[in-house]
Amino acid sequence: MTKPGRTTFDLDDVSLEALTWGDAGAPLALCLHGYPDTAWTWRHLGPALADAGYRVVAPFSRGYAPSSAPRDVSTGARVADALDIAAQTGAKRSVVIGHDWGAFTANALAAMPEQPFDAMVSMAVPPLSAVRITRADFARQVLTVLAQSGNSWYILANQVPGIPERVFTSMTALLWRRWSPGYDATEDLAHLAAAAPPDHRSAIIGYYRQLIAPKPSSDRHRELCDLLMAPLHHPILQLYGATDGCLRQRFFTGLAEQLPAGSRLERIERGGHFMHLEQPEQVNAIVLDYLASTR
Repeated sequence: MTKPGRTTFDLDDVSLEALTWGDAGAPLALCLHGYPDTAWTWRHLGPALADAGYRVVAPFSRGYAPSSAPRDVSTGARVADALDIAAQTGAKRSVVIGHDWGAFTANALAAMPEQPFDAMVSMAVPPLSAVRITRADFARQVLTVLAQSGNSWYILANQVPGIPERVFTSMTALLWRRWSPGYDATEDLAHLAAAAPPDHRSAIIGYYRQLIAPKPSSDRHRELCDLLMAPLHHPILQLYGATDGCLRQRFFTGLAEQLPAGSRLERIERGGHFMHLEQPEQVNAIVLDYLASTR
């Protein structure tokens, strides 16, 4: 594995440490991780992007050590972080790639009429505005939502005060096993343990608590929160794993027709939720091909 560099971004209300690959003056590839994961999730794609001529910046998202853990972990705050990192780098061309919670951010950026990113890639989570229930497939969608509730128990569990923090290690290990069946997550769980010391866990779990009850710390964050459900203005590359134990496949059925022109939908046949770790060569090739087509 190519050893990454390190850099720190001091933003308005948070300090974010990031792994980096590639030359400082190259176009920016901002890679955003999800839960329960860390910036090390980009250890395969990061070097591939650097070899393709990008400066890769993969921050530990707010709440994940060694980044700081502010009170505001809303979607709006995370979108602001992405915009501010892009501004600080001063890159003439920028792309954003997000997985899981990082995909929420990438999709929100794709809903902004004007923003600094030339291409957006979303992994494992579709744009919420594109997951529509129509009269023609109402019954199927209702059944899908009911079935998904069995997968999404952890969202409700994370609402309980105090308990998710105490069982964080065992619960997140269980999620990795269920979401990417057959994948050995030993290395990833070690990285997660370092990024989630006890004093950071409430902020990490707060992503789910603030999904239901956002607590934006500024007017800017409050306005950016509205992008979560907004229709997309820009095309995206959407990837999903065929064996993903987190989000059911039917949420991606018919999704291509709901995405803006120029978008692509790709299914990773032997990939689960963490498809970029399970099938790195395939995912890397798809991402690089899409980014090349947007130049």
